[in-house]
Amino acid sequence: MFEIILQEFKKIYGTDLNIEPTKFFAPGRVNLIGEHTDHEGGNVFPCAINLGIYALANLRPGNSVRLCSLNFDENKTPFEINFSDIKLQDSIKWVNYPLGVINILQNLGHKFNSGIDILYYGNLPDGAGLSSSAAIEVLTARIFNELYNLNLDGVDLAKISQRAENEFVGMHCGIMDQFAVSMGKKNNAVLLNCSSLKYSYAPLNLDSCKIIITNSNVQHSLAGSEYNLRREQCENALKDLQTVKNIKCLCDLTPEEFENLSGSIKNPESFKRAKHVIYENARTLNATEKLKAGDLKAFGKLMDESHISLRDYYQVTIFELDTLAELAWKIPGVYGSRMTGGGFGGCTVSIVDKNIIDEFKNSVGENYKKSTGRSASFYIVDTSDGANKIL
Repeated sequence: MFEIILQEFKKIYGTDLNIEPTKFFAPGRVNLIGEHTDHEGGNVFPCAINLGIYALANLRPGNSVRLCSLNFDENKTPFEINFSDIKLQDSIKWVNYPLGVINILQNLGHKFNSGIDILYYGNLPDGAGLSSSAAIEVLTARIFNELYNLNLDGVDLAKISQRAENEFVGMHCGIMDQFAVSMGKKNNAVLLNCSSLKYSYAPLNLDSCKIIITNSNVQHSLAGSEYNLRREQCENALKDLQTVKNIKCLCDLTPEEFENLSGSIKNPESFKRAKHVIYENARTLNATEKLKAGDLKAFGKLMDESHISLRDYYQVTIFELDTLAELAWKIPGVYGSRMTGGGFGGCTVSIVDKNIIDEFKNSVGENYKKSTGRSASFYIVDTSDGANKIL
């Protein structure tokens, strides 16, 4: 992989390299359970996956950054901007994610006394909800941390990357994606409390199973008004609940407490959003314990319940995602299946017995095509470590 990227790096930035570029990789992530809880102070349970974004980077004389992507820049012409002139770009959208990271680093007082060249290449499907934006953000943060000796740890890099997306790109995401990409650990999932940022690792003992990500091939976008509307509806529910109980976030409540206090929520839509968040948070904790105990059957049932809640209460699934989940539920040997990511397109994640992988792909693929007219894509993935320099 890196041999091909190195050849392109030399073509784009020049063959006269005094120092070989440094290699980096940042994984994508899939959230096994716990969707739309991160921005409400709840728990999530993602794992980093072995699809992601690769990069080569080199320092050079000057005071500018040059960025190029083998995925987006067909003419392989790098985008260049001075460190003193970092601003949002309207014409080349993808560069806003690395530029956002540079902007936040500079706002934190970090100074860069030389220029830098970066070439990116990703094998994450674009728009599928596997956190390509978080991967390029954390990857850029890791590159700057290593090459400019910033002495930041992985949690710092996740926070900076989230701020880049919130404050520079303008997407009000929680920290789950950036945290999973930065702090992932092979053969483990990360249990993260998104309010306190307390985290722990839980072994993923999936010897008899595989994680299969099924792409609906409906373009996934969180930047639209629907995602921010649900955030606003959750905020309204929280304000109503705060009139009857002293809480800081929705996930401070248990499902039982919510049922007792939910009459205070004035808007029916806000009630549904809050119900999903609070029950999903409880499901996440329960699912984590089931997985630690090796009870895949119980874990899978909670995955299914999560999808139903995302469909009926948070209402971010679409016909294609519902179809993929429902087709998976019918197949013996599928422990659980649910949408993953923000919704409105993207992927499902399924835990599937190794012995029926071909059957799963054939059955789901054929019936999805019949129902939707679309072709699904399948990715059999392994877990991965978080973003880092490759030695």
